[in-house]
Amino acid sequence: MIALLIRWSITNRVLVLLGTVFVTCWGLWALNKTPLDALPDLSDVQVIIRTSYPGQAPQLIEDQVTYPLSTTMLSVPGAKTVRGYSFFGDSFVYVLFEDGTDPYWARSRVLESLGQAQARMPPQARSTLGPDATGVGWIYEYALVDRTGKTDLSQLRALQDWFLKPELKTVPDVAEVASLGGMVRQYQIVLDPDKLRAFGITHEKVIEAVKRANQETGGAVLELGEAEYMVRSNGYLRSLEDFRAIGLSASDAGVAVRLGDVAQVRIGPEMRRGVAELNGEGEVAGGVIILRSGKNALSTIAAVKAKIATLKSSLPAGVELVTTYDRSDLIERAVSNLHEKLLEEFLVVALVCALFLGHLRSALVAIITLPIGILAAFIVMHMQGVNANIMSLGGIAIAIGAMIDAAVVMIENAHKHIEAREHDHPDRKLLPAERWRVIGDAAVEVGPALFFSLLIIVLSFIPVFTLQAQEGKLFAPLAYTKTYAMAAAALLSVTLIPVLMGYLIRGRIPAEHSNPLNRWLGAAYRPLLDGVLRFPKTTVVVACCATLLTLWPASQLGSEFMPPLDEGDLLYMPSALPGIGIGKVAELLQQTDRLIKTVPEVATVFGKAGRAETATDPAPMEMFETTIRFKPRDQWRAGMTPALLVEELDRIVRVPGLSNLWVPPIRNRIDMLATGIKSPVGIKIAGPDLKVIDRLAQQIERIVKPLPGISSALAERLNGGRYIDIDIDRAAAARYGMPISEIQSIIAAAIGGDNIGETVEGLQRFPINVRYPQGLRDSVGALRDLPVLTGRGAQIRLGDLATIRISDGPPMLKSENARLSGWVYVDIRERDLRSAVREMQQAVAQQVTLPAGYAISWSGQFEYLERATERLRIVVPATLAIIALLLYLTFRRLDEAVLILATLPFALAGGIWLLWLLDQHMSVASAVGFIALAGVSAEFGVIMLLYLRQAWDASLARGEASEADLLTAIRAGAVQRVRPKAMTVAVIIAGLLPILLGAGPVPK
Repeated sequence: MIALLIRWSITNRVLVLLGTVFVTCWGLWALNKTPLDALPDLSDVQVIIRTSYPGQAPQLIEDQVTYPLSTTMLSVPGAKTVRGYSFFGDSFVYVLFEDGTDPYWARSRVLESLGQAQARMPPQARSTLGPDATGVGWIYEYALVDRTGKTDLSQLRALQDWFLKPELKTVPDVAEVASLGGMVRQYQIVLDPDKLRAFGITHEKVIEAVKRANQETGGAVLELGEAEYMVRSNGYLRSLEDFRAIGLSASDAGVAVRLGDVAQVRIGPEMRRGVAELNGEGEVAGGVIILRSGKNALSTIAAVKAKIATLKSSLPAGVELVTTYDRSDLIERAVSNLHEKLLEEFLVVALVCALFLGHLRSALVAIITLPIGILAAFIVMHMQGVNANIMSLGGIAIAIGAMIDAAVVMIENAHKHIEAREHDHPDRKLLPAERWRVIGDAAVEVGPALFFSLLIIVLSFIPVFTLQAQEGKLFAPLAYTKTYAMAAAALLSVTLIPVLMGYLIRGRIPAEHSNPLNRWLGAAYRPLLDGVLRFPKTTVVVACCATLLTLWPASQLGSEFMPPLDEGDLLYMPSALPGIGIGKVAELLQQTDRLIKTVPEVATVFGKAGRAETATDPAPMEMFETTIRFKPRDQWRAGMTPALLVEELDRIVRVPGLSNLWVPPIRNRIDMLATGIKSPVGIKIAGPDLKVIDRLAQQIERIVKPLPGISSALAERLNGGRYIDIDIDRAAAARYGMPISEIQSIIAAAIGGDNIGETVEGLQRFPINVRYPQGLRDSVGALRDLPVLTGRGAQIRLGDLATIRISDGPPMLKSENARLSGWVYVDIRERDLRSAVREMQQAVAQQVTLPAGYAISWSGQFEYLERATERLRIVVPATLAIIALLLYLTFRRLDEAVLILATLPFALAGGIWLLWLLDQHMSVASAVGFIALAGVSAEFGVIMLLYLRQAWDASLARGEASEADLLTAIRAGAVQRVRPKAMTVAVIIAGLLPILLGAGPVPK
């Protein structure tokens, strides 16, 4: 069938050329439409529920909000993990779905279940779904700075919330613009309890009066003088004087008690759960651009930048917008680097073809098919929705050498046939019809076997397609694009290449032996071949011994999930001890940022502690997240590398109480949202009692920290929070006629400060807060003496109604699948992942005794490595069986199929030795490389066996069938065909050299 297709293509060559032009134009269109990003989106399909319950402690949030939500979401179809975070005033529930779930279907199902859970939660708790974004959605960050000092933090934050945020949300494909840092302006009503008592006014009456005084209404329309007038009543609070003039009560004589008589009204900052800082110079306000799921990151960032450029002129004088993170730098650098490598590969492959063949137009046959095959791959990529990134373009890059194998062999075989024809008929010119016949015979002779050999390379990537979760999403683009490129090459090899050979292989065709390179190859290969044929058994034994010796370096190789990717930027993510105050957090953040900025290679340092105003950032106050942008590499000190930079930063930034962690930004966000773990390895302890979980976590931290290769180990402190517990005496409350709810309302509003509404000032909205003075709530003794006015007019103290004491408790709570959990973060350096985890697991198993109802699980990158390894152990043998079947169909002989498969271990041995010599670990990426190598090795075996069979068949046709004739045929098939075999190997190696020897994110 393949032979018939080759003959048809030559006969209908005009149609083939027209089809090629059509595919080329379509491919160019698809290339321009394909989205660009740095990495594939590895995050799970997720839906985030953020529930705000202001002023409430983490334990209360867990009991009343997070737990009801988590248990409800466990029954959502397709949900595989439900992870809950309970912070002060906020609950975050992450619902992670199985791969392949439609994200908008998932959001609709979560929304349905949210309605059921809402009935089980307090009415004050307000739940909203997070943006339709993924773990890699943080694509751009900026800070607002005023170095003149004319604009304070509250004004910068208002500028971000009410000017930049609404404008930037209009940019296509922006899912959310999250604000962080700065201070939210708040109208604060500080009640004077003595004056409230003197006037007999309760705090509830004050709250009600303020709410009633802050509203507007309309009075329909009036028709006056044949015109229609709309009636409106202005009632919004717009200034401090408006607040002070609110009436609370009036005497029969008409004397009013106003809010200004019983309270101080002022403007101050709202309580903050996040801080932002720039370059160690002080606090700033800022924003984060979050990309909508599945959209084009590069074009969105470009649109955001264009929008910001138009908005800068509208910023107040002195206010500057500073870019603090820009993923387009990484995308453009990575894609540009790969484009350069692809161009270098083209040139190297062309040079190899020209050197071996000595005929430039013949080399053009191979070179022309390369871009056409790549464009065909882009057509399928665009139809499938695979974007162009490091992995997908890397698949094309590693396919280039193998893509033209068929072209090289067919061109060389055509040269052989033309050379033989000219040798047999030196005095007769090759006519056009005869030329097409010779070209057709040469293509048919090797075309079918080459087509199947390329299919073998395609099938060899079946194991990669079976990878799951993150490892599957990471390598699927590479496997897809390599498969598409190889499939296009296979189709072109039996359609376009024979046609191009007929048009371009013309003129004087140099004889093979006229090329010094070919003569040298033959001279070097012939004695080597004679030696192995003279001692076949010895050759096999030596080869087997050499392969067995590979077991030693294989046993020395460590294991890791992925080699580190140099993203260009870096995150500094230390963890402070829980319960730290926001003032100390701001001080530490500025201190660490200032230390980082002392490194000459650092361009900007944007520090964040706590969380931004987005559901995608469930960070506690003690978690720092400092984004470090570096200067261009040509401005670095001589000899400086990313690894050395991390070592220097780790040496410089040594702050007591902070445990350092340096991670790439994209990789970290993906891992945190997939597993919740921000370090390469995480140990999760699940159980019913926080105290026991905390004890086990700290015990595990002490066990693993001294082990070799463990650079840091930190157990989250689950009982490091400090609480003031107010236990209401129910008997006393009944005696004074005070309902429990009223006492709790006093605690929430008077002590904690309750937001009772918001002002409307044009497009801006600012909260209104009511509380008691600082002096009445800054100590336990002051809280006990806090005055309370009962409904009957009695004046008592809070201490008469409740017992007030200080206790320890959780600063935040985490749960997974509705079970409380504590986490230990482990960072590993200068050691492979698998051996380090194995040693940690062994030490923990020997020294930790788990009580009933508690469990330990190992998460992070180790989880991905184990899952990928188990899958490959099953799929690789199955793939080898499929390849064996294809080989049998190619040669129709079982022994020849087994022969080719038996050569694979010998081919892989060199790769293992090279990994050992380069001090590399075995990773999923290495496994994918070995899979690609096995496919190429099988293809090379097919080509070699094809030539040997042709030589033996020719010998049999001459009646030469003895053992000596067999050896002669082997020599003829091997030595005389050393040129195409050397060319196929050379183009594959030469095609990979630019990537192997290049710099930047691509070779990683």
